[in-house]
Amino acid sequence: MKIISENSGTRKYVADRYFIFYSNTLIVTTKGLDLELPRVLTTEVIINLSRNRFEGYLPSIIGDLVGLRTLNLSHNGLEGVIPESLHQLSILESLDFSSNKIGGEIPQQLVSLTSLEVLNLSHNYLVGCIPKGKQFDTFDNSLYLGNDGLRGLPLSKDWGGDDGVPQATTPVELDDEEEDEGDLISWQAVLMGFGCGLDSSLKCRW
Repeated sequence: MKIISENSGTRKYVADRYFIFYSNTLIVTTKGLDLELPRVLTTEVIINLSRNRFEGYLPSIIGDLVGLRTLNLSHNGLEGVIPESLHQLSILESLDFSSNKIGGEIPQQLVSLTSLEVLNLSHNYLVGCIPKGKQFDTFDNSLYLGNDGLRGLPLSKDWGGDDGVPQATTPVELDDEEEDEGDLISWQAVLMGFGCGLDSSLKCRW
């Protein structure tokens, strides 16, 4: 937090003026780790509002925070869709929207976030294809868990198809007549093959 100096009009951190009463040591969760910051870092712009009871939609104005490096809004009750404006956060390194009620598709524009090292979108209501390219090709399927409507790599590795379409894993059941007919055809093929082989063998001997 900053205050405006009465004399110079410049903004200074609260801790610089009230350092006796104000502790600027804090623990933040960034890049999947809990880190203790001994002081406020002007180079590390972090928003961590996780594990609250926030509701409503994700505002597109988040995309205007171009200096943001970490955004953690996990474990809330947020709804709506992921704003496309997030692609403007060019130096964003960690993004965590897990355990909310966010729906819609993952914006393809997020592929442009080449500084993104950690992403967690698990346990939401996301649907559609997972974006391809750049950083998204390095993420594993754990960050998409709990979104039954998502498809595509890397989820398709578990689904069995490159296009994310589930492959049939159970055989089709046949009725008794079809089974008997299938067995008859199979035996006919075996006998025909055996007969051809025997005939060729006899010709070779003669």
